Amino acid sequence: MKLNLTETLYALSFALDTVQYEMGGISNEHGKHVAYISYLMGKYLNYDNDKLNDLVGLSILHDNAFTEYVREEYNGGELYDYDAIASDDEINKLRNGFLTHTMHNVVGEENIRLIPFRTNVKDVILYHHENVDGTGPLHKKANEVPEMAEIIHIADMMDVLFDLKKIDESGFNDAINKIKRLDGKLFSKHMVDTLVASVKYSDIVTLQHEGVVNFLKKNLESHIYDYSDQEIRNICQFFAKIVDYKSSVTKNHSLGVADKCYKMAKYYNFDDDKAIRFYFAGAFHDVGKLIIHNDILEKPGKLTSAEFEEIKNHAKATEMILSGISGIDDIIGWASKHHEKLDGSGYMSNLGADSLSFEEKLLACIDIYQALTEKRSYKGDFHHTESIDIMREMANNNKIDKDIVEDINNYFKGEGKCQKKF
Repeated sequence: MKLNLTETLYALSFALDTVQYEMGGISNEHGKHVAYISYLMGKYLNYDNDKLNDLVGLSILHDNAFTEYVREEYNGGELYDYDAIASDDEINKLRNGFLTHTMHNVVGEENIRLIPFRTNVKDVILYHHENVDGTGPLHKKANEVPEMAEIIHIADMMDVLFDLKKIDESGFNDAINKIKRLDGKLFSKHMVDTLVASVKYSDIVTLQHEGVVNFLKKNLESHIYDYSDQEIRNICQFFAKIVDYKSSVTKNHSLGVADKCYKMAKYYNFDDDKAIRFYFAGAFHDVGKLIIHNDILEKPGKLTSAEFEEIKNHAKATEMILSGISGIDDIIGWASKHHEKLDGSGYMSNLGADSLSFEEKLLACIDIYQALTEKRSYKGDFHHTESIDIMREMANNNKIDKDIVEDINNYFKGEGKCQKKF
């Protein structure tokens, strides 16, 4: 499948930053801010285009394991207030507070191996909180840490401590002076000098007014590459893990839908490229739920009318998030219309049968079947026969396609022992 991975990361960064903001109170554009500062530093260091793309991607994803450890890593969501980073005592607070736990880095490094970067990115996420003097969580010194990890470390610190979205020129100059005081302690002289040389207040103004993604799209060339089916599956698995950190329900659901999308694609004799694209659509159909508050996603009882309206927004959010990726218009349609109904009573656009493609009708049925057969906070898991009976009733009421329901029944009753010509 052909995909622009950098654009994919840009698009999904909105959802990732929203999760960080909800779970930890971190700036809701934190990942993008780190990517911006890292890009300027990498450009100054003459990184080639592939390496710059990978540095930006790693920066966006540097906290990919964030929500699992947010209360430990960020002191319960409270930003640390260091108005006068000068004394050894202040620096020790940084070492022992913000940079204490190793699991955030270890799990993030494990996750990132699923992403098919173009250059060697080994240990960048694992060591991105290491201090130059060896006092970091894994006690690695500068000569033991990849340069990209050092870049992300200092860029991360700049945004978390000084909030680049709001900082004025006086505050920026003060921030640079405070970072200089960490030379030889948290950061190497090389990194501090690179930051000072490559990032000016005019760059922060650009960040604040133009936006990071707009800037990077104009200044950093990205490419569409042809990824293997396994690489696409890995990308999907990576983002499903992030969804899981927010809601344990959604990951199993999304990957379950993706798996069934691929199986039904083969049942209908979709060609190989279309089958993996349909898998991608299934994996990302609920990515919009990343912007829905957990109080609603995890509510055990019936949703209020207002809460249900909020839940309905996830389909539109899925469309909005995926629309930032070029070359996947078919996937966007399949993924975002999974709650439409044949009689026009669904959402997000109240489309009827004549306005829905076969693939959109199919993914809607697969989504329902998967949801019925898995345990949720408000219900148990239904077995196959009970799930099909419910879906038949929906089909009789002109909500979903009755022929697709029977095909799903035939396939999963015998788990793939039959095949249909399409």
